[in-house]
Amino acid sequence: MKKEKQKKYWQSLEQENILGWDFSYMENRWNVEELPWSYDDLVHKYLKESMFLLDMGTGGGERLLTFGHPYKRTSVTEGWLPNYERLQKVLKPLGITIVYVDETDRLDFPDDSFDIVLNSHESYDPREVRRVLRSGGLFITQQVGEKNGLILSEKMKMVEQRDHRKWSLNVAGEGLKKANFSLIFSQEFFPYQKFYDVEGLIYYMKRIPWEYPNFSVSVHFDELLRLQNELSLNGEVKNLQHRFILIAKLEK
Repeated sequence: MKKEKQKKYWQSLEQENILGWDFSYMENRWNVEELPWSYDDLVHKYLKESMFLLDMGTGGGERLLTFGHPYKRTSVTEGWLPNYERLQKVLKPLGITIVYVDETDRLDFPDDSFDIVLNSHESYDPREVRRVLRSGGLFITQQVGEKNGLILSEKMKMVEQRDHRKWSLNVAGEGLKKANFSLIFSQEFFPYQKFYDVEGLIYYMKRIPWEYPNFSVSVHFDELLRLQNELSLNGEVKNLQHRFILIAKLEK
């Protein structure tokens, strides 16, 4: 396929389905290594029916509802307006409390409100988590680390545009200790990520703009051609993710 024709084809893909979290398009286009832990299993291990629960950054509430926790003892936060509006229709009628949270990570709840706080891939302020937790309360968080997607960023020549703040198991763990938490469980992992076509790469990078800011086919066409050559030679383009999980107990 000639370069101009290739470029137009990739640009047409870029315009389709650029919103939402439906990754069904990626089926057979990538492979991601499983984590050595299960966030859901760990939540089920520690979550008791009598607890007052806060789920930070609940998204659309889909995962929260799988935990089957009593609605009257459940609260959530969400900072993305489309999700927040959706939660008013999905979770509010059930009796779940919904609170909007902004970039300050301020939690609009009274002190000592919860027995357990859950957080999957959401930013947080350890001091705020400490404030809303009761003495002996638990904080379970799974996070995306600073090195997530770094290999692909290097291949796309986008390293300078990344957020260069340090964020790892050690950094997060020390922050929680300073907030008077003791660590019950902690683990860090760098799962491989393999892409099998450029179409899948384009789809993926358009859906996580915070990881690949200002990505577009027109701007990064030469880099995409190099990745296409890599695919022709190796049958895949390799990348690495960065994940860690912490379970902490508040020692007030």
